[in-house]
Amino acid sequence: MTIKAVNEVVAGVKLAKDVHTPLGGLLLQKGKVLLPRDLEVLKAFMVDQVAVESVEADSTRIPTVKSAGQKPSLIFTGSQQGDGTEEAPVRKDLPLHEEYDKTMILVKNCYQSAITGELRMYEVRNQLDNLLKHQQDYHILKFIPRMTNRHDYRYHSAVLCALSSYKLAQWVGLPQKDWMQVAFAGLLHDIGNAKIDPIVLNKPSKLTEEENEEVRQHTTYGYQILKNVAAVNEGVRLAALQHHEKVDGSGYPLRLEGNKIHIYAKIVAVTDIFHAMTLDKFYRNAQSPYRVLEQIQLEAFGKLDPKIVQTFIHKVTALHSGTRVRLSNGSSGEIVFTDSQHPTRPMVSVQGEIINLVQQRQLYIEEVIS
Repeated sequence: MTIKAVNEVVAGVKLAKDVHTPLGGLLLQKGKVLLPRDLEVLKAFMVDQVAVESVEADSTRIPTVKSAGQKPSLIFTGSQQGDGTEEAPVRKDLPLHEEYDKTMILVKNCYQSAITGELRMYEVRNQLDNLLKHQQDYHILKFIPRMTNRHDYRYHSAVLCALSSYKLAQWVGLPQKDWMQVAFAGLLHDIGNAKIDPIVLNKPSKLTEEENEEVRQHTTYGYQILKNVAAVNEGVRLAALQHHEKVDGSGYPLRLEGNKIHIYAKIVAVTDIFHAMTLDKFYRNAQSPYRVLEQIQLEAFGKLDPKIVQTFIHKVTALHSGTRVRLSNGSSGEIVFTDSQHPTRPMVSVQGEIINLVQQRQLYIEEVIS
């Protein structure tokens, strides 16, 4: 082990000890093979020196550069298992998109048949199961449906809420027996909208009080539609009824307080808000997912379950260093560090310059590119 000044450290050496920020947060882990962007991070945090393993002790890891004309990147000989290096992702056509499209079409049919109360739940369950088999390929901030239009907003929202609620149920520690039912809750939470006048639902201007009252009825209609559906449990029905309730008792339709709101409804409330704001609607363009997460974080104070909100935000923003993003000023760069205290405002490297979004509040991440 050798203590070296950061200015003297070169890419390719391995850390012998953890490196922490001045406030004590973990910056880089022991065993991490330093990449060029890691050196930028160390300098940005004004770290003076680090403990590294001697080059002689790890001579098999001498970095080489790809052939001329290509962007330089580190290539290491020997095994890279467990040493902190990152392999380039392999791009492929995902079956997830195919199953997503099938589920979306089925949900659309369900909305049309819900008016008569005839839901094809056996078919829905089989298709949802096929979709969730590929949920490991679903990242909430990265996934983009292949075909979208404003007319299908509610059906996209339903399928995305199913996928996201399924993940969130796992993240908050619900038993496995609940995961599929929570996915059903996400898929069917807005099914009551099938009985609302579409002219009112899609009205581009502010609703009148009477129209607002009509829209709020979708929660009660949803519970009634699902009441006699044997394939779902009571939590799914209550999610349809309660997903607009607030923990401070200010929601609707029953003005329930936190301890009276079903856990499924609390989970769906978070994913519903996220996808409602990040999808294009008739009357509003999609918003930046990172800006939406910040708004959801504000909603956590008295409106949404704070534990569920914090879990959701920290999990979806846990992107690997090197994830490419586009900022609100149009520039593109790579995430190099995410502070757990400010998960929606990481440090981004743009053309060699480190931009700290915590300090530069006028900027935000507009889109996750890859």
